[in-house]
Amino acid sequence: MLIDGQPADQIPLTDRGLQYGDGLFETIAIQDGRPCLWQRHMRRLQKGESALGFPPIDKELLWQEAHKLCTGRQQGVLKIVLTRGSGGRGYRPPDPCQPRRMLTTHPWPDYPQSWYDHGIVLRRCDTPISRQSRLAGIKHLNRLDQVLARAEWRDSAIVEGLMMDEMSNVISGTQSNIFLIKGDQLITPELSQAGIAGVVRELVLEFAGQYSLHPQVIKVGLDDLKQADALFITNSILGLCPVARFEDRQYDLSNIPSELVKFVENSYRADV
Repeated sequence: MLIDGQPADQIPLTDRGLQYGDGLFETIAIQDGRPCLWQRHMRRLQKGESALGFPPIDKELLWQEAHKLCTGRQQGVLKIVLTRGSGGRGYRPPDPCQPRRMLTTHPWPDYPQSWYDHGIVLRRCDTPISRQSRLAGIKHLNRLDQVLARAEWRDSAIVEGLMMDEMSNVISGTQSNIFLIKGDQLITPELSQAGIAGVVRELVLEFAGQYSLHPQVIKVGLDDLKQADALFITNSILGLCPVARFEDRQYDLSNIPSELVKFVENSYRADV
């Protein structure tokens, strides 16, 4: 673990990330000793810095620290947390602030191959996801919506939960973006008011046209999911994972182009 570039495992109680969730994070796959899709993660981090009014962190320095932690790891997870640093009691941000950066590595999760071969079960969550246009898309530290939603089930057969906003728009999973295929249309919810714009989501939208799919970013409702030919979820660790069942709807996994699945898998090493 590195805190501001130094080996450490403690931060001050005055850190605003701890006190107010005043910060950002990125969760990055490690493959062959390298953090994957680095530039895509850094672009989102930069958007988050701008949205929260942080002075931009030195991305080259961050790369050097990340490379130091990842070297020698065949596979794993790198987590970067960036907070506004320490400040006094009260919401008003310190001016100027001195952001604090924390980098940790973790074991690669033991996801069963059956998830990818046979698909997962998706459930609907009762907890709505909050709408806030200034925070939509970025990966800020305030994740209580997702914490409450994920606490709704303990059945290990259910892998992910679908989250909607208070206007019944489908937004995402608790830890993933969601896509549906209908004919040659590849549809994912628009995230101008809520949700995280995932780096693998971005990747899929950018390259879908090469696999005979026409991407659309639009409002999505429950009926759209139930009328879809196929569903899948994405995130930077899970990659692309098909959905076999949502409520009473079963999906045919063969409607997801196998070439797209392989492309996402290979993109981690190509770092596109």
